[in-house]
Amino acid sequence: MENQRGKGLSFARRIYLPRTIGLGVGCISVAAALSPLHMPFWVWALMLVNAFVWPHIAYQLSTRANFPYKTERRNLLCDSLCGGFWAATVQFNPLTAVTILAMMAMNNVATGGLRLFMLGTLAQAAGVMIAWLLFGATFNPTTTPIQIWACLPILTLYPWAVGMVCYRLAIKLSEHKRALSALSRTDSLTGLLNHGAWKDLLQLQFHHCREHQLPAAIALIDIDHFKPINDTYGHIVGDSVLRQLSAELKRNLRECDLAGRYGGDEFCVILPDMPLHQARDVMERIREVLHDYRHQEIPELRVSLSIGLAAYHPSFTDAIAWLDDADKALYTAKNTGRNKICVATRDTERNTAVTLAI
Repeated sequence: MENQRGKGLSFARRIYLPRTIGLGVGCISVAAALSPLHMPFWVWALMLVNAFVWPHIAYQLSTRANFPYKTERRNLLCDSLCGGFWAATVQFNPLTAVTILAMMAMNNVATGGLRLFMLGTLAQAAGVMIAWLLFGATFNPTTTPIQIWACLPILTLYPWAVGMVCYRLAIKLSEHKRALSALSRTDSLTGLLNHGAWKDLLQLQFHHCREHQLPAAIALIDIDHFKPINDTYGHIVGDSVLRQLSAELKRNLRECDLAGRYGGDEFCVILPDMPLHQARDVMERIREVLHDYRHQEIPELRVSLSIGLAAYHPSFTDAIAWLDDADKALYTAKNTGRNKICVATRDTERNTAVTLAI
C-alpha cells in the first residue's frame, strides 16, 4: 500500500503543473469565446474557479487520499467533464472547442491510454449534456480574430508543459532502467559482478585480446575451508569474510579490472592489458592482505586464499579454454596445500597447460 501511495503521489505531482498551466491559460480562450454570448455572472465565476482554484483542490485531494493514483484518475475525468461543459457553453466555437477537447484527450491518452481516453470522452459528453440542459444546444461556427489570438497561449504553453513532464519522466525511467540493469548484473552480497555478467565480459575480453594481440590474465580465487568457517562461526561471519574479500578486490584492482563472484566462496578477476608476472604480483598482494585479516569479534579466525591464474594465449579457441586453464590452476592450488597461487602457462609445442605453484 505504501508503495502504491508513493507511486500515486509521484503521478499527482507530475500532473499538477500541466493542469495549473493548462487551465490557467485555457481560461483566456474560454473568456474570449464567452464574451459575445452575454452569459450570467455565475458562469464567469465558475470559469475562474475551474481555472485557478480547481487545480489546487485536485492536488490536495490526490495527495491526501489513501490511493492517490485512483483519485487523480477521477480528477482527470472531472477535467474532461468540465472541458465538455465549456466546449458546449461557448456554443462549440470551432477553435476554442477543438483546443479544449484536444488538450483533455491528450491528457487522458498520456496518463491512462485508450481506457482513460474512452472514459474521458464519455465524461466530455456528459459535460456537453449538462451545458445543453442549462443553455440549450446551440452552435456558433464563427471564430473572431480576438478568439484566435486568445487560443495561442494554451496552444503554445500547454504542450511545452506536457513536454517537460514527459521529458523528466523519460529521464527518470532511463535512470531506473540503468539501475535495474546494474542490479541484474551485480551480486547483492558483495557488490561485484555476478556469475553471468562476469562470463559475458570474459567473452568480450577474449575477443579483444584476439583482435588486438594484447596481454591479459584471469584469476579464480577460492576462500580456503570456507564451509567450516560458516559451520563454526555462522553465516553472518561467513558473509563478512566474503564482503571483506570483495572490498580488498575493489581496493587493490584498477578501474579497468573486472571482479565478480563466480559462485559460493569462489571469485573471479579479469586483468586486461596486464602481463602474467604483474597479475601474479597483484594476486599475491590480495592473498597477503586476506591472510592478515582479523575479525574484530573472532580474533582467532584466519582466512587464506587459493588462486588459479592464467594468461591469455593465442592458441585458445574460445574464452572457455582460457577459463579452463585458470580452473585447473586453482584445482592444483587447492590440492597442493592451499594458501598459494598456481599459474597456468602454455606449452607452445604441445599446446597444453602447465601449472606452476608459486
